[in-house]
Amino acid sequence: MDGQRAAADSSLGDLGGPGTRQRGQLRTRAADIAWTALCVVLALWAVWSAVGVVRGVTAWAYSVVAFVLLAAASALRVAAARLPRCDGRDVRVRG
Repeated sequence: MDGQRAAADSSLGDLGGPGTRQRGQLRTRAADIAWTALCVVLALWAVWSAVGVVRGVTAWAYSVVAFVLLAAASALRVAAARLPRCDGRDVRVRG
């Protein structure tokens, strides 16, 4: 087991070690993927509930809640994207 771990570590070289740039970017990348997944799920729920309201199957409250949560998650996602990174580089959205 230790032999496999050592082989995997050596194949990564210095990339997988603590304190490297790639290791520092991993947390930011994982958070970005999580926020994107949340927004996609909320968008699908909002569209699905809106179609349900039009068809008369779903109550309108579900659609309102879905759109409010989608707006809140999107606003937080944009706010998080405008924060400076831990490594000091400015990543604010320019528009």
